[in-house]
Amino acid sequence: MTNKNQIKIFDTTLRDGEQSPGASMNIEEKLKIATALEALGVDIIEAGFPAASKGDLEAVTEVSKIIKNSIVCGLSRASKFDIDAANSALKHAAQPRIHTFISTSELHMTHKLELSAEQVYEKVIDSVSYARNLCDDIEWSCEDGTRTDRDFMCRTVEAAIKSGATTINIPDTVGYSVPEEFSEIITHLFNTVPNIDKAIISTHCHNDLGVAVANSLAGVAAGARQIECTINGLGERAGNAALEEVVMAMRTRNDLMPYTTNIKTELLNKTSKLVSAVTGFPVQYNKAIVGKNAFAHEAGIHQDGMLKNSKTYEIMTPESVGVSESNLVMGKHSGRHAFKEKLIELGYDDIGDNAIEESFNNFKALADKKKNLYDEDIVAIVDDQVIRVNDIISLKDLSVVAGTKGPQTAEVTLIIDENEHFTKSSGDGPVDAIFNALIHLVPHKGKLQLYQVHAVTEGTDAQAEVSVRLSENGKTVVGQGSDTDTLVASAKAYINALNKLIVKREKTSPAKMSNIS
Repeated sequence: MTNKNQIKIFDTTLRDGEQSPGASMNIEEKLKIATALEALGVDIIEAGFPAASKGDLEAVTEVSKIIKNSIVCGLSRASKFDIDAANSALKHAAQPRIHTFISTSELHMTHKLELSAEQVYEKVIDSVSYARNLCDDIEWSCEDGTRTDRDFMCRTVEAAIKSGATTINIPDTVGYSVPEEFSEIITHLFNTVPNIDKAIISTHCHNDLGVAVANSLAGVAAGARQIECTINGLGERAGNAALEEVVMAMRTRNDLMPYTTNIKTELLNKTSKLVSAVTGFPVQYNKAIVGKNAFAHEAGIHQDGMLKNSKTYEIMTPESVGVSESNLVMGKHSGRHAFKEKLIELGYDDIGDNAIEESFNNFKALADKKKNLYDEDIVAIVDDQVIRVNDIISLKDLSVVAGTKGPQTAEVTLIIDENEHFTKSSGDGPVDAIFNALIHLVPHKGKLQLYQVHAVTEGTDAQAEVSVRLSENGKTVVGQGSDTDTLVASAKAYINALNKLIVKREKTSPAKMSNIS
């Protein structure tokens, strides 16, 4: 890097983020997120783990075909099989990177790998050398780095660089470290490894103790020049360092952290919403940077200060992360042109005319129902439309009988492969009745792991946004739906999950109803 204070942002939402239980994505969704990450200015996109599954190999291959400005990275274990799979998946990439790793902590070497330290050391040399003969850009990681013996870490890092690694990643795999210790680890590497200047040092911090962002920034202060992170902090267990947080921390406190990135921060909010919509993982209201309440002020003292000078209680502007200040602009008298301009303002400048037209019609229908329309309502409408692209099952009619007397019943009409299918079912409550009807119309063995409802905006006429997670034979999908009627939103979410479940079934022909069951 020409600028010694330039920090590379390595996004692993599509790989480590997808490893969050229930956050699996299909290829179409991965391509959508990869495109958004490239537009955001991410330097390296880790697109997946090609050897892990046929789906991952296909996803990395397809991402490689469309991404031109960002480096596309594939993860591999320290084996020729994995490295060959990564190399094959990256063959179309304009800028490919193979990222290979092996555990180096005594705990992992003994109980997971069942290898001696010397055997691991030899595997580092063999795997990195093999990968380097296939690709010019090689990253090596010492898994469970923060629990690795320092001397052994230095020895393996030196060997990896000698073998051709151009980036060395130090993962806090289980989120065990704290900032002072993590800084000492990076400093020790710089002071001990003789060829350390031949590689970029990277951080990959998990958030089990809630300090992933702090550890990443401590690593940068100690000399690391790449941060591995995810949108919304998505990832294994408690997640990873959140991209939006590390980037805005460096931008906001540039006086103490004089580092720069290529991230277009004005797209952070849009990208956050996309990842949330695709994965079905809602962003907590008080989430830093992209949470709904990140720029909300309710206390009278705060409001008074904001009215006098926004800097009294805001350390960054909403616009700097892509949050619009306006809320009650659109209404039932708004036209297509104004609606399209609003979509551009909200960051939806790349959706097709058909999606815009359908979203506009749904917007007008909602405007007739709701007294006040908010930006969040429009976002929910567009997201609801976008996630339903290519669905072969859709809801035509829903009628529900609910109340204290019971039994609660649901009459459902679905369009499946352009044909109508009707059924009536009962259940323990209206939602249970709806889901029973859907199971009757679209038989499957999926288990409901999550049913979650939250209001998009305030008020009794607010749209409900529902997330549903289904798991079938090891395949997990998340469906979403929104509507002013919570029961309709619930049906839409379950149907969206069913559509994704069908896509996940290998060699399923969507043209035949028999393949749905």
